[in-house]
Amino acid sequence: MIAILDFGSQYTHLITRRVRELGVKAEIFEHDINDKTLKEKAVEGIILSGGPASVFEKSAPSLNKNILELGIPILGVCYGHQLLAYLLDGKLKSSKSREYGEEVIEIKKRGVLFEGLNKKEQVWFSHGITVYRLPKDFEVLATTKNAPIAAFGNLDKNIFGVQFHPEVAHTPKGTKILKNFLFKICHAKKTWKIEDFKKKLIKDLKSEIGDKKVMIGVSGGVDSTVAAKLLYKAIKGNLYCVFIDTGLLRKNEGDEVSDLFRKLGFKNFQKVPAEDKFLSALKGIVDPEEKRKIFTKVYFQVFIDTAKMLEKKHRFEFLAQGTIYPDRVESGKTSKTSSLIKSHHNLSVPQELGLQIIEPLKDFYKDEVRELGKSLGISEQIIGRHPFPGPGLAIRILGEITKDRIKILQEADAIFIEELRNFGYYDKVWQAFAALLPVKSVGVMGDERTYDFIVALRAVTSRDAMTADWANLPNELLKKVSSRIINQVKGINRVVYDISQKPPATIEYE
Repeated sequence: MIAILDFGSQYTHLITRRVRELGVKAEIFEHDINDKTLKEKAVEGIILSGGPASVFEKSAPSLNKNILELGIPILGVCYGHQLLAYLLDGKLKSSKSREYGEEVIEIKKRGVLFEGLNKKEQVWFSHGITVYRLPKDFEVLATTKNAPIAAFGNLDKNIFGVQFHPEVAHTPKGTKILKNFLFKICHAKKTWKIEDFKKKLIKDLKSEIGDKKVMIGVSGGVDSTVAAKLLYKAIKGNLYCVFIDTGLLRKNEGDEVSDLFRKLGFKNFQKVPAEDKFLSALKGIVDPEEKRKIFTKVYFQVFIDTAKMLEKKHRFEFLAQGTIYPDRVESGKTSKTSSLIKSHHNLSVPQELGLQIIEPLKDFYKDEVRELGKSLGISEQIIGRHPFPGPGLAIRILGEITKDRIKILQEADAIFIEELRNFGYYDKVWQAFAALLPVKSVGVMGDERTYDFIVALRAVTSRDAMTADWANLPNELLKKVSSRIINQVKGINRVVYDISQKPPATIEYE
């Protein structure tokens, strides 16, 4: 297998995903793992992740230097690249001009790592520190205008460093670089198949749960639906699905979810109306993190109340959740070096629930979850649904949440999604939605002055939500959506289209 050493990057698991995608087993370890453990695990290659720290910081995460002497091929990415240079007595300095986003590298020596690449290639950078003097016996493999050593390597020891991120979609030939490292340098074997995971997950769930009962919160989204299907395969009638209608869902979604689970054959399904509880708790709240924390608190209180009601007939011992890896990444749950970006409601489990937590999808990316869902026989219509955040429209209404604002956003969002389908673009984008901005602007309708809200449309392309680019939608589509929203949704007089990438922006607004 390939060992990914985690230095706290958001992309650590994305590296792992790319390696798995190429058919090779990969596991993540803390950066300070000892060399003996890696030897015992028969590791074929090591990848050092990026990270938010600077190698110059006193508390910066480091590496057991004995690992460099194991004779196992090593690839350092971003922070990993800098750390290799630092540990091997190269020279580094803070960059005068920070490179962040898309850049072009000029390949000076292809070797095996860059085999099959052009002289110049687009890559994705995110750094403020530059290697300016090579470690002994290393050579420059690539440069940029601001980074004289954008990639380096020792071809005899098979130790390489790249300042950019080959794992992200915005490095078009990144997969080729990883493939070269895996198969031509590490000589790794293809042993990783998602089909094997389905069988193992069901077997493990059966073993862990036995004949006990499990409650799972479902939303109709891909993650919770696949998690529920996995559990149903394992424990059948001992699974109880609870759908909490928060009042913060998309237009008509409450009824649609109920119909979905009936069609999927789930016998134990309960819809819990809770709109008043959520809106009351969120009244006057504008801070994004506070919104998420309040949502979490109310969400699990409703679960507790529902569990008490159900336990009059049943005794639950487990609470299952559809948590996937990007949720954990952005919540800083992946390692002791990860940074918090935003809280997720399904990661903050209050102790008073008294239930053991099961998260069958916690190590998977969205595309893996979809593949798993297909292997479980879930329809393409469900598998292809765009992601929807747990707190729902609470984090798509910037500022205070009110019933009127929810209604306005539901109508605008429904129009956007409808026209995406009409134009054949719904399945071409990763995620699309409308967000209500907390500002008003002057407009003119029927010769009368208006002073109404602005709605932002957001549509992105992505592979796994770790990075994303704005979707280049046709002008005619945007024109149709804008015209319909302004004319049909009372309270909106201006529509804008968001052209921000992730990073530096996130896909959602809050």
